[in-house]
Amino acid sequence: MAVDTDKVFKALADPTRRYLLDRLHEHNGQTLGELCEHLDMARQSVTQHVAVLEAANLISTVRRGREKLHYLNPVPLHEIQERWIDKFERPRLRALSALRRRAEEQDMSDIPTYVYVTYIQSTPEKVWHALTDADLTADYWGHSNVSDWRAGSTWEHRRTDGSGVADVVGTVLETVPPERLVLTFGEPSQVTFEIEPHGEIVRLTVTHENLATREDHESISLGWPAVMANLKSLLETGHVLPQAPWEMHAEHRAAQMAKNDRRES
Repeated sequence: MAVDTDKVFKALADPTRRYLLDRLHEHNGQTLGELCEHLDMARQSVTQHVAVLEAANLISTVRRGREKLHYLNPVPLHEIQERWIDKFERPRLRALSALRRRAEEQDMSDIPTYVYVTYIQSTPEKVWHALTDADLTADYWGHSNVSDWRAGSTWEHRRTDGSGVADVVGTVLETVPPERLVLTFGEPSQVTFEIEPHGEIVRLTVTHENLATREDHESISLGWPAVMANLKSLLETGHVLPQAPWEMHAEHRAAQMAKNDRRES
């Protein structure tokens, strides 16, 4: 979805809402009760602040049984950064950011769960088909997802260059068409696709957890938005985007595939 800049700036204007985002940055996937713990205000007031953040797409939610977990969605902040900051101070800010990341990584031992939410004008059945059909995944992902999609079966993320190389091999953990698909994504990470219909649109939530390293988290943070944008375009227009979105990060993608080639040899 396109970022509504006015809503994002309005959401960020309030110190309580900035504090809630900081809490989720420190520990993603919190319940409303956990978010309320360190705020001296009524639960209803916190709920209203959370609603403003969710309307700005700065927070996404995932249900786990009776609990509703809240996750930081960095996409609107990233787009604002690209539009209002990077183009003016890109070289200096990149250098400072690299120094900050190295300092932070020395103190951070846990890898956060990555959650991506998109809304598609489609049906749950079509979204499910697009996630599990080898030919369609080849069109919008650049890899064919191959499996019989039964719980316990192996699935492979195969290159489409004829080499037969699978850059990811995993296991189908749970399959509830057309609502929920859970896969191991290599080892030890796990991906969950949740498909929720609402009228003529579908909310697709991708949750990637148990990532092994910070490098893995950075890699999938580049990959999932590119793949989901191409999927959304294909389902809504019948065509993928005119350029593969991951080509914006071609060097990173090439390095990942070269790493897989070394493992194969």
